[in-house]
This record gives sequence, C-alpha cells and structure tokens, in this order.
Amino acid sequence: MDAIYNKNSAITIDTNFLNGKPAGLGIMPKYDDFFKVLEDVVQKILDQSNLENFNNTLLILGSSVGGMQISEALFFRDHHYRNIDPLKHSIHVLSDHLMQKFNFYDTRSISTACTSSANAIFLAKRLIDVDAYENILVVGADAMTHTTVLGFNDLSVLSSDKCRPFDKERTGMNVSEAIAGLLIQNIKTKDSIELKGVGASSDAYHMTNPDPEAKGAISSMNSAIKDAGLTPNDIDYVNAHGTATLANDKVEALAIETLFDKPYVSSTKAITGHTLGAAGAIEAIISCEVIKRSLVAPQTGLKEAENKNINLVLEPVKKEIRNVVSNSFAFGGNNTSLVLGVC
Repeated sequence: MDAIYNKNSAITIDTNFLNGKPAGLGIMPKYDDFFKVLEDVVQKILDQSNLENFNNTLLILGSSVGGMQISEALFFRDHHYRNIDPLKHSIHVLSDHLMQKFNFYDTRSISTACTSSANAIFLAKRLIDVDAYENILVVGADAMTHTTVLGFNDLSVLSSDKCRPFDKERTGMNVSEAIAGLLIQNIKTKDSIELKGVGASSDAYHMTNPDPEAKGAISSMNSAIKDAGLTPNDIDYVNAHGTATLANDKVEALAIETLFDKPYVSSTKAITGHTLGAAGAIEAIISCEVIKRSLVAPQTGLKEAENKNINLVLEPVKKEIRNVVSNSFAFGGNNTSLVLGVC
C-alpha cells in the first residue's frame, strides 16, 4: 500500500516479450518458482490468521491463465508441444498444488478472465451467508505469460508506457502478474473488514468491448450496493477497474457518473498494472486498507481526465471511509462489483 500512496509504480518497460517492441509490464521480482511464491503467500495468511491449519477451510482460487506458464516453459525448451501435459496447463493446477501443501477441506477454481478472483469472492460470500463454510480462503493468482502479452498486443490495447487510467491521452493497459489472498470468515475479529455486498452482471455486448451505455457496469454496482443494504449515497470511494484502455475507462466513468454523486474514485492499476485474474483479490485488499487507514488511494499518472464529472483524487486524502465499491470487469461483458466496509 505504501507504493500506491507514494505513487511508486511496479511497471517497467520491457522489450523481451514483443521482440524488441516496448511494453509496460508488471513483472514480480525475480523468483525461481511461481508455485513456491504461491505457497509463501498462503502460508503468510495462515500465520496471520486465527486458524491453526486450513483443514476446515474451503479454497476458492481465481485465475485467468492457470498453469499456462508451465506449458510455455516446456515449449520454449523443447520447441514442440509433445511434452506438454494438459493437466498442468489447466486452471485447477494452482488449487491442486495448494491442496497438496495445506490440506484444505476442499477446493474450487474459477476462471472468468479479469473477474476471476472477484467472482471467487462473490461465491465465498454466498457460501458464508448460508453457513456452508466457516472459513473460505480466496486466492487470485496469475503468472506472466507470452500468450497473455501477445494476446493483448494483438488487440491493440497494450501500452508501451506506464498506463494512465482515465486520462484523455491514455494509450492502453499494462499486463502484470500477481498473487493475493483474503481469508473470509463468518466471525468478526479485531482486524475485520466486512464484505457487505456482491453484485454481478453479464451484458454480453461484445467479446472484448463493454456495452457503451454502461448498462452492465451500472447493474453490477447497483446489485452489490443493494445486496449490502445501502444506497449509492453511502459509498465513499470507488476502486475502479480502470484498465486505461479506451473503451473500458470511458464506459466505467459513465457508469460511475450515472450512479453516484461524486464519491472519490481512483484506479490503482496505474501502480499495479492489470493483474488479470488476480485483480479482484488485490483490489479488494487495497479497498480494505483504504478503509483501515482512512486514506483514499490516489490516481497516479493522470494529466487530464477524459470525464471531468467523476471525482478522481490525485493525492491521498485523509477521510473516514465507511463503504467502498471495488469493480472488476472482463471480456464478454462479465462484470463483478464488491462492497466492503466498516463492520
């Protein structure tokens, strides 16, 4: 969080993925094994929790690429596909690995592109609400892959510089990799932030572009707010999806302008980049920290806002934040919004 408040971007300009062409990417500090980092993150959550183990905990893992990095490593090593194991390519390879390490009660894997871990949180709340489980660990995880970078480059939405969400002259998104986890429980502890509401929609307007009238984004936010028993006027801060693509930012800004009366707004992807399936979990954590610190996360990199009717905050603002909306939107019109707040 200090990096977000201090505007220290995790994005570097890389020329390795696109044959010399520059791309702004968020690559984790050097690691030998993505799975070992995944283990370390989950172990840290366990150590900081009120649990002795995860034997009575459901794991829900959200990922966009799953084990794709394993397949790519084999392909670049062998220069053919014959040694690639489809079972190690799939989404559930990450949750299977954690199951073997930590002996969870059970596991689920969700892959809905950039809403994956947000939808994992959505499912966790629904299961907690009906007392299906006492403890649910939600993990969002996606490794950097050539397939992902090349795919977004082919869609012409990849920026060669650090992204500038909501800026009039924005040039596209930064692909990033990340791992993040949240422990969701049916009890309140001294450090608890409440997951008050969840909402989702599927406008299915286009394979990659959102509905230009923002119907899907408005619907998911409105559903989450109603689920929380709140009104739009109760929302103090919106952690926007804010990818810095031309289509997403225009539509999301319209949705925020339409639904709210100028709460604080920022997209922290200007610092983290777009972590794909991990984004929902990371930004839920950021939203929790904003509430705990009573300090609004600033919008980094903004020179001139395209939509001046939303309250983009350019510096950290000290203010009591009781309720936050955190948005995650994905291809195919898949929209998920979370409401987090003071217990």
